[in-house]
Amino acid sequence: MSEQQVLLKVENLCQYFKINKAVDDVSFDIKKGEVFGLVGESGCGKTTTGRSIIKLYDITSGNIYFNGKRIAAGTGSYRNAINAAREEMKTASPERKAELKAIIAEQREQIKAAKRDHFAKENRSVTQIQMIFQDPIASLDPRMTVYETIAEGLKIQGEKDKSVIDEKVYKVLERVGLVREHAGRYPHEFSGGQRQRIGVARAVVMEPELIIADEPVSALDVSIQAQVINLLNDLRHELGLTILFIAHDLSVVKYFSDRIGVMYYGKMVELATSDELFAHPMHPYTRALLSAIPLPDPAYEKNRVREKYNPLEAHDYTVDKPRMREVTPGHFVQCNDAEFARYQQELKA
Repeated sequence: MSEQQVLLKVENLCQYFKINKAVDDVSFDIKKGEVFGLVGESGCGKTTTGRSIIKLYDITSGNIYFNGKRIAAGTGSYRNAINAAREEMKTASPERKAELKAIIAEQREQIKAAKRDHFAKENRSVTQIQMIFQDPIASLDPRMTVYETIAEGLKIQGEKDKSVIDEKVYKVLERVGLVREHAGRYPHEFSGGQRQRIGVARAVVMEPELIIADEPVSALDVSIQAQVINLLNDLRHELGLTILFIAHDLSVVKYFSDRIGVMYYGKMVELATSDELFAHPMHPYTRALLSAIPLPDPAYEKNRVREKYNPLEAHDYTVDKPRMREVTPGHFVQCNDAEFARYQQELKA
């Protein structure tokens, strides 16, 4: 896995809405051809991370690289550095003032470069990233037929040949398990599972390299969930797709994902391969999440002990501050020095 090409790289991503830090200093990468699961409770910043990647939001700070090119850049950290330098200049010595002026000039250049990369023409390759939304009915225009919905992206991209559009639309409909006759119908004429298949078709018809699946099965019945997951799995192998799979159902994520990142209150707290995370969860929040997974075993369920996560009780970060550390190869945990030493000791035991 480590030798695979990195398709998407998220670097120190921050997404703030006024006083709310929806995503705070999150970093991870997704390798070409893999499924990266992003899990956590509602409101932890999973969806905001996905929407920031696809540029539905202008990020506050950090960088997002796709195929080696910076497609999104936030200027917040650079502006904060400028403000801090200006504040320090009020009481700084002449020698220090010269250093601070150089810092301000450097940060201004960074802001210019960020804006230049953000609006660069070659970054139109962001169309190679497509999103499948959580609510299939809310994400489909009720006044557009299935054909118009799927064909819209092709037309925006500049395709004018109707025969080409027809061929692509009908082919992708059949690929997701629908038929040509469905093309002339409207979203309200379909079931929830069929609507989500239309959403998948709309994304796949653009021939993307990366699909962001934002809780694509959470609004569906359990039996339909399995069908949609199997469909995504088949498309992944047929088309060589890379998938960012956002969900809160850990059992689904374990089945579908190669690696998993766990988010809590806007921060990434643990990242590992699927097997490693379920076999050796380290962060107390991850352990609490896993302890909540029910199993179809009455004897186990009778004795299952739910772990509760209270960050004030679990950590003492007053002096020793946490950061993401690689506890074992490929297994990263948000922890301070004392916790890191404890995790290492637990592994030896």
